[in-house]
Amino acid sequence: MSEASQPSGQFTEVEHLAPAGERLREIRHHIHHHPELAYEEVATAALVAEKLEQWGWQVTRGVGRTGVVGTLKVGDGGRSIGIRADMDALPIIEETGLPYASGTHGKMHACGHDGHTTMLLGAAEHLAKTRRFSGTVHLYFQPAEESGIDSGAKKMIEDGLFERFPCDAVFGVHNHPGAEPGVFLFRKGAFMSAGDKAIITIEGVGGHAARPHLTVDPVVVAASIVMALQTVVARNVDPSQPAVVTVGSMHAGTANNVIASTARLELSVRSFSPEVRALLKKRITELAESQAQSYGGKAVVEYIEGYPMVVNSDAETAFAIEVARELVGDDKVVAQADILMGSEDFAFMLQQRPGTFLRIGNGVGEDGCMVHNPHYDFNDSNLTVGAAYWTRLVERYLGQ
Repeated sequence: MSEASQPSGQFTEVEHLAPAGERLREIRHHIHHHPELAYEEVATAALVAEKLEQWGWQVTRGVGRTGVVGTLKVGDGGRSIGIRADMDALPIIEETGLPYASGTHGKMHACGHDGHTTMLLGAAEHLAKTRRFSGTVHLYFQPAEESGIDSGAKKMIEDGLFERFPCDAVFGVHNHPGAEPGVFLFRKGAFMSAGDKAIITIEGVGGHAARPHLTVDPVVVAASIVMALQTVVARNVDPSQPAVVTVGSMHAGTANNVIASTARLELSVRSFSPEVRALLKKRITELAESQAQSYGGKAVVEYIEGYPMVVNSDAETAFAIEVARELVGDDKVVAQADILMGSEDFAFMLQQRPGTFLRIGNGVGEDGCMVHNPHYDFNDSNLTVGAAYWTRLVERYLGQ
C-alpha cells in the first residue's frame, strides 16, 4: 500500500512509512555529517525549511534566531497541536569512524538531534501527503537545546512562539540509550530534573612552587572545595529527594614549578523540587566561600539557574501512551518510566502549554552508547517508527 493510498478511516502504521526509510536515512546522515552548534544551525534550518516548503507546509524562518516553524492546516477543525524537534550538535570530536561521520572537526551530533529532526521531517512529509486530520499542526524545529543558558526553547518562546503559532498541546521526544530501539518511555508528572550551573573562581596568591609558604595555593583550595561539595547531597539533602552535584571542570596553573594565583571549578547541579534547588544553591555557595576563607583565599560563586524540571501533564501523557500502544503494542511501551537526572529545555514549553516529553529507545549494551560520547550514533531503525508515531499522534489528536 502506498503512502498516499491508505484508507481514509485508518490511522498511520509503521509500515506505511517504510517506503520513506532510505530517504530518511539519507537526510539523517547528511545532517550528521554537517553538525552545527547552538545558534549556528543555518544549513540545517535551511534544509528543514526547503523540505517543508517542498511538501506544501507554510514555513517561517528565524524564529528564536535560527529556529524554523512549519504550519499545515487541513479542514475546518479548531484544535491545534505543536511538535518540537531540536537541531543543534555538540562541541565533541567524533570517533565513530562512520562513513557519514562529522565533517567538521570538533563538532558532532552526539545527542541524536539529527535523528529527532529527521523523524519529524518524516512525519511532515507523510502528513502533507495523507492529510487525514482536521485542524492545525505546528512543527517547531528548535535551535540551541544544548546551550544550557539562553536556550533555543526559551528564545523561541520569547520570540512569540505560542502567540504566533498557538497550540492546545505540545509534544517532544528524545532518544534513550539503555532501552531497545522502538520502545517508547513515558512518565506523568516530573520526568527530568532542573539543571543549574555554578562557576567557582578561587583567588589565591601565586608564587614559586619551592616556596609554598609565601603563597595561598588555589589548587589546594579547589581540591578542598571539591571534597566538601560531596557532602551537600549526602548530608544536606533529604535522602528521599533526588539531587546531583557534579564538578565537571577544574582548571588551574600552567607549569609544574609555579603556584597559580587562581583556579576555576564548574559544576552541574540537578534537582527535582524548588526547595532542594534553593538548598543546593545555598550550600554550594556557603561551602565554597568558607573553604576558601579557611585557607586564606577567596571564592566567588556565580550561580546560574538553567532549565526547569520537565513536568508532563497527565491527560496529554495518557493520550500519548495510548497512541504508542496502538502503534507498537503494549510490550514496547513503558507507561511510567523512572525519573531522569538529565535536563531538557523542552521544560520551558511545558510551562506554557500542556503536553508531554517522551523517550524512544536507542539501544542497549554495546549498541546503546550513551549520549554526549564521541562513539555515539542515533539508531536509524527509529526513523520510520518515530515518524509514524508523530503522524498518528496528529491524526488522533486532530481526529476528523
